[in-house]
Amino acid sequence: MIGVVATIKCKDGTAADFEAAAKQLVEAVNANEPGCLFYRLFKTDVPNTYRFLEAYKDKEATEAHRASDHFKTMGRAMGAFMDGAPSVERLPGVE
Repeated sequence: MIGVVATIKCKDGTAADFEAAAKQLVEAVNANEPGCLFYRLFKTDVPNTYRFLEAYKDKEATEAHRASDHFKTMGRAMGAFMDGAPSVERLPGVE
């Protein structure tokens, strides 16, 4: 299993728009990626800051996620509201 934590900061005044785009991505991932075991968006205690918590079956599932049309399309839509690049941490599972 591979875990991923992606932290995203939004521009002031764009949180609602970011959330709307991100929720569409969450729905698409959960409906179309059998190798994705968990994919959720969370707000943090820091204003305008969100975290995606993700778990994938294996490396191939993470690659399929990044290559998917919905990730590319909705990722671009979310990008309009982001304040800088996301911080992404990849975590190998402990078997």
